[in-house]
Amino acid sequence: MSADLVIRGARVVTPEGTTLADLAIADGTIAAITAGERSPEGAEVLDARGLVVLPGAIDTHTHHRDPGYTHKEDITTATRAAAAGGVTTSVGMPNVDPPTNTVERYRAVIERYARGSLVDFNHNPAPTVLEEIPGLAAAGALGFKVYMIEDSKRSYPHMPGVGVHDHGRLLEVAEAVAATGRPLMVHPHDQELITTIERRFWARGETDHRAYARAYASYDSLVWDGPAAWLIRLQQATGVRLHLLHVKTSRTAELVRAAKARGQRITSELNPVAVFLCNEWANIERLGPYALSTWVRDEYTDDLWRALRDGTIDVIGTDHAPHLREEKEIGWTDMWRAPGGVPQIQDYLPLFLDAVAAGRLSLERLVELIASAPARVFGLAPRKGAICVGADADLAIVDLERERVIEESQVESKCGWTPFAGRRVRGAVVHTLVRGTFVYRDRQVVGRPGHGRLASPIGDAVPA
Repeated sequence: MSADLVIRGARVVTPEGTTLADLAIADGTIAAITAGERSPEGAEVLDARGLVVLPGAIDTHTHHRDPGYTHKEDITTATRAAAAGGVTTSVGMPNVDPPTNTVERYRAVIERYARGSLVDFNHNPAPTVLEEIPGLAAAGALGFKVYMIEDSKRSYPHMPGVGVHDHGRLLEVAEAVAATGRPLMVHPHDQELITTIERRFWARGETDHRAYARAYASYDSLVWDGPAAWLIRLQQATGVRLHLLHVKTSRTAELVRAAKARGQRITSELNPVAVFLCNEWANIERLGPYALSTWVRDEYTDDLWRALRDGTIDVIGTDHAPHLREEKEIGWTDMWRAPGGVPQIQDYLPLFLDAVAAGRLSLERLVELIASAPARVFGLAPRKGAICVGADADLAIVDLERERVIEESQVESKCGWTPFAGRRVRGAVVHTLVRGTFVYRDRQVVGRPGHGRLASPIGDAVPA
């Protein structure tokens, strides 16, 4: 056996379990998983004793802001942050300028990734132009993303071209996407309801971050739970592979759990802020617009962790959404004018490793949520998402015992800040490899723009 690199003496998380092993990597793929064998002559050897090797994270929900909003972030800076966070495949969202809703625009965006990305990539277009949907699937899109939301006092991030909240139009979208076999990612939202609620707040002169948070959580979070229930029924009626985004309430988790028990073709996703940031009112008070200011009521937290553990939630997607500080600041007085979203692709794996250390989640279940399930849901398995012979050598090598404080001086994202600054975590990414090449080594970004390749679906997506 020949090899370019041997990772020696680590604990390796494989589909069969966690074992002490050596990994041999050749030509960008995993050539062998062995125990104590001599390294092939000429192979580089990485001493990984005391470390744990995970399959690289696959983040299928990332806002790279490129093209159109590159003052906030661009493909290179976003994928530098990804590399530092153990993410080996990063998939962009369609709310760029121009919005990605045609084959021509999709191909143009993919060309930008090919030039600028450090990690493997794809981009989920919006299915808002029905006649473009078959061509987008044929061009290599992993899935389709649609918002049920429009902005009231701002023009971004939910601009025209990426959203549909008319139920008749959503029916047409679901039918068209169902024919492709690709997942339909939906941001659930009741636009008519929130319009009524927010106008009541404005009439009382309440527009700050506290008002915004309370508005969205009012009526027992009906603005999220209502559309989630309707989307699950839409899935039943059309057969589309529904991937429900932003599971953040106990009721939505129960709706998904029940749908799965009925055998529906539904998967779901959690945004890390729902359990690490927006679930504590103290964070809303302290960080204001920098905490996203979507309040996830404290009483939902335990139910969300249960849903992560029991498979109700299939995927963790970062919804990495950077904005500049000066764009956020207006949110202290009028949060409806500040763009929503926070950067978190660099921090989410350490945060969840800390949760593993605290006993909230097993390491093996975390691997399912960040790698194996995303690969299956979006048609990338078995090439990606698991450590097995023949798979791409996409790896995150972590130190489960290392404690550190998250610092803004380490932020790779162009925005230059993180809402998790000052938080102490146990668990750190030490190395990240994409197809056997280090893009992050000894806690330093070493990858180059252009190393990333298009992560194309191997076949139809399958249930997680």
